[in-house]
Amino acid sequence: TEISYLSGTGSDHTVNWQFCCTAGSQSGKWTTIPVPSCWELQGFGKYDYGFAKDSIRGKESGLYKHTFQVPASWKGKNVNIVFEGVMTDATVKINGHSAGPVHQGAFYAFKYNISTLLKYGGRNLLEVTVAKHSDNPSVNEAERKADFWLFGGIFRPVFLEALPAEHISGVAINALADGAFHAVLKVNAAQQRQVGLQLYDKNHQKVGPQIIRSVDATEIHIDTLYPDIQLWSAEFPNLYHVEISLRNNNQVLHTLQQRIGFRTIEVKQRDGIYVNGVKMKFKGVNRHSFRPETGRTTSKTISIEDVLLIKEMNMNAVRMSHYPPDGHFLDVCDSLGLYVMDELAGWHGNYNTATGTRLAKEMLEHDVNHPSIIFWANGNEGGHNKELDHLFPELDLQQRPVVHPWQLFNGIETQHYREYNYGIGNYENGKEIVMPTEFLHGQFDGGHGAGLEDYWDKMWHNPLSAGGFLWDFADQGVVRKDLHDSLDTDHHRGADGIVGPHHEKEGSFFTIKEVWSPVYVERREITPAFDGTFNIENRYAFTNTDQCHFTWQLKKLATARVYNDFISAPHLKPFEKGTLKLRLPANWQSYDVLYLSAKDPHDKELFTWSFPIVRPAQVTARMI
Repeated sequence: TEISYLSGTGSDHTVNWQFCCTAGSQSGKWTTIPVPSCWELQGFGKYDYGFAKDSIRGKESGLYKHTFQVPASWKGKNVNIVFEGVMTDATVKINGHSAGPVHQGAFYAFKYNISTLLKYGGRNLLEVTVAKHSDNPSVNEAERKADFWLFGGIFRPVFLEALPAEHISGVAINALADGAFHAVLKVNAAQQRQVGLQLYDKNHQKVGPQIIRSVDATEIHIDTLYPDIQLWSAEFPNLYHVEISLRNNNQVLHTLQQRIGFRTIEVKQRDGIYVNGVKMKFKGVNRHSFRPETGRTTSKTISIEDVLLIKEMNMNAVRMSHYPPDGHFLDVCDSLGLYVMDELAGWHGNYNTATGTRLAKEMLEHDVNHPSIIFWANGNEGGHNKELDHLFPELDLQQRPVVHPWQLFNGIETQHYREYNYGIGNYENGKEIVMPTEFLHGQFDGGHGAGLEDYWDKMWHNPLSAGGFLWDFADQGVVRKDLHDSLDTDHHRGADGIVGPHHEKEGSFFTIKEVWSPVYVERREITPAFDGTFNIENRYAFTNTDQCHFTWQLKKLATARVYNDFISAPHLKPFEKGTLKLRLPANWQSYDVLYLSAKDPHDKELFTWSFPIVRPAQVTARMI
């Protein structure tokens, strides 16, 4: 498939298009705007937070024009124009002709076949009209009456894709932990063509023989088994590449590549949620696609930064609140290792069935092969159209579980914001799997660090608890062009992150990192009788502690005198308990503090614990 970008690829790479905004700031005149972008963050239109009433919510439109060329060699191919995300209603014309029906729904990739509308080898005109407020009331209910900033614009990339006349039009893969492999290929080709499938490892070495099947229908099923496969998990995100080719004997007509991971997800009712046969405790957070200067327009660099910061807090899961993310965010979760809950939009309202059916299909077609996705969420907090539930098992070859955030559904109780004193009993005394998709709201950094240890102690020891997802990752502070580039969180509404709007680490960041460390160090006091022993517990799901690295340090604070040493990592399987034994020097009591550090198998710090050796009275006496 040949790709030609008409826009830039993200917030760090844009292309200027002609633009006119119909209302609000800088309206009524043709100028230029970077694409992709949100037009409010470029100084156009009106800033809106989702709680605004319809009567005062901005309803401006954006008019876009862009000229582009198409190679003469593309004539005879199937050429699609692909929009990764447009907020909200998009009307598309090519050379003055409609490309297809108006697309309604902001967070979903959509495409039009424009093969017959193009001038091959010449200049073409693209015109897009974007209405910020949808003509579809159910879209506004699902996406725009919400607890987040609302934006307008072509906020994700736009590109052309050219496929041969005979081509592979779709691929869905289910690769399981036992090595079983099932693929469904949709092909647009003549009879007696062949499809070939070859699996490659991360070093691009072939795994198993190439599989060849004759094309005798528009849908081809391939089943095989790959023994001794390396499994995908958040701890060890092992990935493979599948190369699929459409052939006419020895002539290759079309080739696609798909990155996959082998893993199995299973819900055992009144027991737990299992990944690769291990019951999971999800240490998760809710995440918006957001940056203060660019709004919903992000980049692969931003996705990498976000995933690394989430994993730095020893989290293993992330929920897409409250809409599907950029494709590159899922790519990064695949490669760095995070379990993902992908969500069809719907805050407290939902799409009608016709609209929701189309958008759910677009989401599933776009995201279905990512190994990081292990849940689908149908809306949020009452924004569930139950008539859409059947689409997920019908369109998902992997049969991932579906949840209704804030409801008991499919045997998974996802109730939000249970109070500890009055609600924690439900965690311990219920009969369903408990996994709050939001808990410990972090408004002004007031909830996460203050309460997590109490909640997590109950969650960890309750066999029906599958963990949960904190609300939320980062403050939603917008840089307001109309307010002298000041940060606006819409008062208290957007100030609910663990980290600040520019990902400043606040107090809760470090508490979460300690509480959710997969190496748990039991509290102890350092007294003269201390013999260097710490009790620990392996809270990993797939990692032995002998794959981790442990060091420790004694420090004299006044003189910065230090003593460093390492510890031989004990052999503790997941969920086993054991000890760490320090080789203390004879003068260890002459130091002030002991630091104990643990690193994961990828050499990332899990946490550094500190233990005072001297007491406050001793410090006071020394100073006097």
